Amino acid sequence: MPKHIKMDTITEFVKTRRKQLKLTQEEFALKAGVALTVIRKIEQGKDNLSLSKVNQVLKMFGHVLGPISEKRT
Repeated sequence: MPKHIKMDTITEFVKTRRKQLKLTQEEFALKAGVALTVIRKIEQGKDNLSLSKVNQVLKMFGHVLGPISEKRT
């Protein structure tokens, strides 16, 4: 994940939204179409995740992440 993305923001967002849906991590992983380990890594704040897997999870809530070009001055 790019260093300018705060993983704790994504972690809290996913965890909070999953709990609002009253889904276990296993149920959520199944609905999102990712492995349970992906959900666990996101919710634990791990930063060695594939952007495509994170986006697959975020799409459940209508969001995606993308590369941000840094301005050079």
